[in-house]
Amino acid sequence: MLRRLLSASLRRGLSTAAGGDPSLASSAEYAYRLLRRHHSDPQKLAAALSASGLDPSSPHLLDAVLRRCGAASSLALHFFQWCSPSLPSPLPSSLALLAKSFSRASSPPPPSLLAPLPSQLLGPSLLCPVLRRLPQPRLLPFALSLISARPDHDHPALFLSLLESLSKAGHVATAEQLVEELQPRLPLSLRHYTALLYGWCRQGKLDEAKHVLARMKAADVALDVVAFNTLLAGFVADGRFEDAFELAREMERRGCPPNAVSYTTLMQGLGARGRVDEAMRVFVEMRRKGCAPDAVTYGTLVSAFCKAGKISQGYEFLDAMSREGLRVDAAVYHGFYVAHEKKEQLEECLELMERMRECRCPPDLKVYNVVIRLACKLGETKQAMALWNEMENGGLSPGVDTFAIMVSGLVGQGALIEACSYFKDMAGRGLFVAPQYGVLKDLLNALVRDEKLELAKDVWECIVSKGCELNVSAWTIWIHALYAKKHVKEACLYCLDMLEAGLMPQPDTFAKLMKGLKKLYNRHIAAEITEKVRKMAEERHVSFKMYKRRGVRDLEEKPKAKRRRGQKKSRRRQSGYGQSNRNADLLDASDDEEFSS
Repeated sequence: MLRRLLSASLRRGLSTAAGGDPSLASSAEYAYRLLRRHHSDPQKLAAALSASGLDPSSPHLLDAVLRRCGAASSLALHFFQWCSPSLPSPLPSSLALLAKSFSRASSPPPPSLLAPLPSQLLGPSLLCPVLRRLPQPRLLPFALSLISARPDHDHPALFLSLLESLSKAGHVATAEQLVEELQPRLPLSLRHYTALLYGWCRQGKLDEAKHVLARMKAADVALDVVAFNTLLAGFVADGRFEDAFELAREMERRGCPPNAVSYTTLMQGLGARGRVDEAMRVFVEMRRKGCAPDAVTYGTLVSAFCKAGKISQGYEFLDAMSREGLRVDAAVYHGFYVAHEKKEQLEECLELMERMRECRCPPDLKVYNVVIRLACKLGETKQAMALWNEMENGGLSPGVDTFAIMVSGLVGQGALIEACSYFKDMAGRGLFVAPQYGVLKDLLNALVRDEKLELAKDVWECIVSKGCELNVSAWTIWIHALYAKKHVKEACLYCLDMLEAGLMPQPDTFAKLMKGLKKLYNRHIAAEITEKVRKMAEERHVSFKMYKRRGVRDLEEKPKAKRRRGQKKSRRRQSGYGQSNRNADLLDASDDEEFSS
């Protein structure tokens, strides 16, 4: 019966989300409807779920329902609690889906819903998304009410989880307030102090971190290597390398010598600032002290040398990793690809991809993104498409970034038919989202500019038919692209479609179309658009007269602002050229002096 209630499109969507199992998708939708109907009354909800015939011990059903709930975190939590007693332990995927629901929710679940969860689940992975959704004034009351709702024997563990979660969520000041509220009833251990150190160091407030150290000393709590490394990372992130090196020496004096994490942290900070020679000295010191570097250490040095343009030294460390039997993952190779891309070395990138395959480390999506972008930039569009096919044949699914790189690269090389094909594929996979409107603008403008109007219309119809989200920005891009090449009538017809979709055009779009229709003496379409916009303005309580004035003003001001930006860029380029000429003259003069001497 449930399958008859669901539309065919909804059944297909749910079946996809449930891993292709239609019965599981139907059960998930049934559970979701029960949750929506009875969520305000927990007793009725429990009775309805028990009488539904759903299996609470099925982890796959739990995952499917959590996906269906989406941002409705309270509904997700209700079903999670109903299933928990029947599950020996929830799958990591279920916890990840629940945390994702918390992070997407408009408001966090109340403490009364979180309190019944098993104590081992109330860790930072679940609490951090909840705390990030809360405004600052509600954080402390929320934490205190959650602790008070639990049995006394759970208070120490929950206190530590809340302290770590608040610090990770960036609310370390609230964590300090929680400490004040609960001391001396709940004493502080090394982990509590380390959480506070982490929070202050992450915010760059090292004076507060030093105050925590003073409190640790007063409480006779000895620092371990984790606490030292936390403070060391704070100094490095703030660029205070003198203090960082002094702290490393202090670690040795206290009988807690720096480990691989300590040295790697120093090398990461130095390498990020281009100080690769100093990073190398730290590496030599590390080996001299008998501390064996791990894969992360070598990867840090590889990234530092590649970033500095010293690719050959990076390859030396890559070879050293292979000799020492350390695992080299795709992230280590990524620095080489970025460095080769800067130097436009496509052949070297292709050779490196072959080396990765020989080492049983196949290139990942990031690698393909870089190499495809470089191939398009160099005009090697056939090579880019071959890489794309190779990527998909290898089991990698291109994401939004990969499609955007490919479409933009093909548009830049004038391969518009191929660009349209990839763009339609992106829309067909449901990957066309708001941040990719820049790609849409480039593609439509290029098609209209190249007199491929029918192809441009085909792209637009594909977007509409695939159910992609179309807001005012998307319609504006399409209408302005048509208008720019004097397809005024088509632009006006699409504006009418936009109005039918319940979207109001921007003031400058309306003014632009009215100006074009006036030149065409087409009063009928102008009157129809004006009447619909006037009615829509009234519904939105917007003055139509002010709307028109703003459109005319924007139409006049935008070209002026664009010209000013162009003039500013031109002056900046000229000043840079003049400065480089002056520097060249000074160098020539100094060379002449040396020669004459």
